[in-house]
This record gives sequence, structure tokens and C-alpha cells, in this order.
Amino acid sequence: MPGQLPSPPHEAASAPASRMRRSVVHGTAALAGASLAPALLLPPHAAAARLPVVPYVSTPPDVVRRMLALGRVGRDDTVYDLGCGDGRIVIEAARRHGARGVGIDLDPERIREARKNARRAGVERRVRFQQADLFATDFSPATVVMLYLLFEVNLKLMPQLWRQLRPGSRVVSHDFHMGGQWPPEQIVRMRDHSLYAWTITPDLRAYVAGQP
Repeated sequence: MPGQLPSPPHEAASAPASRMRRSVVHGTAALAGASLAPALLLPPHAAAARLPVVPYVSTPPDVVRRMLALGRVGRDDTVYDLGCGDGRIVIEAARRHGARGVGIDLDPERIREARKNARRAGVERRVRFQQADLFATDFSPATVVMLYLLFEVNLKLMPQLWRQLRPGSRVVSHDFHMGGQWPPEQIVRMRDHSLYAWTITPDLRAYVAGQP
């Protein structure tokens, strides 16, 4: 475990739009600077209502490949990309590793683009894309979850990931970690990109099971 995490990008006055992705939760940009509630286990609708919208920016191909390697993606995995954009992460997981994939995004244009890209790559039978709110989505089939959202969104997703993912499932986030309550097991630097990786453990499931 790292001793001290770098400050998440959102702590700068405002993170450059080029380092953010479109989120798949409802919210308003006016809430982007609002302080987080100390309790992380909020009802999904309450959590979603307080979060900013994240502009979509694609992940560079070499970063995609490193994220898949960090998540130890293999043929038996089901990879979920939360805020999938053009679908490149799950498409690459299917094309290069033989995995199955699910991409989720709020933007119908991105979903159409992702489906078109999957057909072009010849992996449309191994991946699917759905327009949905993350907080209304069941992640339990996933063995690997990929994120490129915002620090605030990651924090709100964290208890949902703990509840739904099976022990041994991996989570990889591009640029935004999850604070001190869940320090990453690995941090990888690539130029101006930071990748964070976690594994779901039985004690996390036990912890959230004991919450009201």
C-alpha cells in the first residue's frame, strides 16, 4: 500500500477538460465544487443527484493496453467500462484478450459509436453497450471494472463496487483514485497519466454487509 496518495486532479482549481471523461451519472456542473458528505453509503439516487457531469475524452491506445494489463484481463473475464465512450477499452479487451465486455454510458451518441466500432473490430458478439446511469446498474457480472470518471464519482461508486463485485474482481481507474479509505494496491505512471488498481477482498464485502 502506498504511504501517501498524490492529490487527485480535482483538487486543482479546476482540472483540465482534456483529462476528464463524460460520466454516466446525472448531475449538474454547478455542483462540481461542492464538498462531499462524510457518509459514502448514500442511496443511489441521492448520490447521483450531487455529482458533476464529466466531459468525454478518450483514453490513448497505449494507456488502454496498460489498463488491461494492470487488470490482468484474460479470456475468462467480463470487463465493464463505466463511462465507455467509443467503447475502445472493452473492444480491446475482447480483441486482444478474448474477454467479454460491457460498456455503459449516458450519451446515446457514444453508445452508437461504440457499437459501430465493435462491429468494425469483429467483436460485436463478445461485447455489448448500454445507455444507463451507473447508480442504477448492476456490476455483479463483472470480474474487471475500468473507470475514467472523476474523484467525486469514484468515491460515490466505491461502496457500490464493494457491494456488487465478487472477491477477486479487479478495479482499474485512469487518473482518479478513491482517497484514503481504499488506497490502491498499485500505481502506474505513464507520461502525464496515472493508473490505480485495486482488488475486491472478502473483508470489503463483509464491511458493506454490516452497513445500514
